[in-house]
Amino acid sequence: QVQLVESGGGLVQAGGSLRLSCAASGSILSFNLMRWHRQAPGKPRELVAAINIGASTDYADSVKGRFTISRDIAKKTVYLQMNSLKPEDTAVYYCNAWRNIGPVDYWGQGTQVTVSS
Repeated sequence: QVQLVESGGGLVQAGGSLRLSCAASGSILSFNLMRWHRQAPGKPRELVAAINIGASTDYADSVKGRFTISRDIAKKTVYLQMNSLKPEDTAVYYCNAWRNIGPVDYWGQGTQVTVSS
């Protein structure tokens, strides 16, 4: 069992930046994908960004050019740098670790991001 703990959320004005962190209790290289999802009130959870074991990244169209996913293998941490934030980015952001063997799918508890206009 791997624990994922998100941090870094908060309240920010539109145009501002935040960096989210997802600290894992085990090696993040044991997962095929590390992902950030978000869920706004009344909306389904959506994939925001992903980084695979080879460090290739992918982003939702709505955040391309504004968000960057990265990782620090030694610190067992995945980051989401969010720039030029918009009110529509307001959501609870969740870290997710997925492995195709099993499959295994772990989730963090989420961190709230609120962007004021």
